[in-house]
Amino acid sequence: MPYIYPYTQYGGVWNLTSQSQAQGAGTWPTPPIQYNLYSWGNNGLGQLGLGNRTYYSSPKQVGALTNWQSFGSSYFACLSIKTDGTLWAWGANNYGQLGLSNITYYSSPKQVGALTNWLQISSGSYNTGHVMAIKTNGTLWAWGRNNAGSLGLGNVVYYSSPKQVGSQTNWSNVACGEDYTLAVKTTGTLWSWGINGQGNLGLGNTTYYSSPVQIGALSNWSKVFCVWFASFAIKTDGTLWAWGRGSVGQLGIGIANNYSSPRQVGVLTNWLSVSGGRYNVSAIKTNNTLWAWGKGANGALGLGNTNSYSSPVQVGSLSNWLKVSAGYYFAIATKTDKTLWVWGKNTDGQLGLGNRTSYSSPKQVGSLTSWTNIIAFGQTVGSSVAIHT
Repeated sequence: MPYIYPYTQYGGVWNLTSQSQAQGAGTWPTPPIQYNLYSWGNNGLGQLGLGNRTYYSSPKQVGALTNWQSFGSSYFACLSIKTDGTLWAWGANNYGQLGLSNITYYSSPKQVGALTNWLQISSGSYNTGHVMAIKTNGTLWAWGRNNAGSLGLGNVVYYSSPKQVGSQTNWSNVACGEDYTLAVKTTGTLWSWGINGQGNLGLGNTTYYSSPVQIGALSNWSKVFCVWFASFAIKTDGTLWAWGRGSVGQLGIGIANNYSSPRQVGVLTNWLSVSGGRYNVSAIKTNNTLWAWGKGANGALGLGNTNSYSSPVQVGSLSNWLKVSAGYYFAIATKTDKTLWVWGKNTDGQLGLGNRTSYSSPKQVGSLTSWTNIIAFGQTVGSSVAIHT
């Protein structure tokens, strides 16, 4: 009997002869990868997207769609871009941070507009509720809470739907902190705006700015990361730089001080990514080693203790870590074999281990080897969202 190909983008009916010929010629369509969305942990305001406000200590699938790709999140809200370039949001919406032109809370994903050209999304830490996003055309967009001008729109007006920041089309990377924003342009220049009481804008002062201001004159910046009021950036040479709040050593520069200008973290040139909750920071190098520093309460650093460190310390000795995302004193990570690992605070079941026990060393979540993307979020609470194929 004919074979009905199950994936609609290929469509149609294949008879056995056509199927055999296609397979022999190597042209038989490969089933598209399915990207399933899972969430767990605190769900007090529907931020898990499961249609309820029930807490879960093990991963639960969000709907039946299979085209989820990347995330942005804040205190009680989550946003995600799908593989088709559409943007979706759910959870708390008290500042309009879901971008849905209202302040209604939603416990299931809702599409933000109808556009299909969203590329990157980032949302403010703690309870700030400001969101920044970049489209495929290089334009920068903002919405939500605008305390101290964190949206970069030249004012302090809140917006419940996306507003373009300026008219430039050369934004490449953006990160949101506590009422402030960092961004990099395709020119390699570094920019910041918003609240600046801790020197977190990196401008050598503590002045607030409601529009983008360039940090220095260098043009070799690559990626930016925000950890509450601590700012991080990686240059094209792989060096890591930090500034802002360093009260418990979270800047990783060996001393617990604030700095209002970028300072290099060590001398190594192989940093890949940085993530943090509030005072806890985790990072991965290009050699796939995992590192942590800052406050180690609840075992948040994954180092087998609750100590604090003001310089990067390697987590174990393995060199197969791929991605890491840190929330409020906990973290989740994937390895190169696509297994999922967690550690730290677990009072809301945010570790996904089926319990509420905290762990100071990495623990594997289940036995699946197909996790592709992750995000840990929430301040004082913990929620996790992940994708697996």
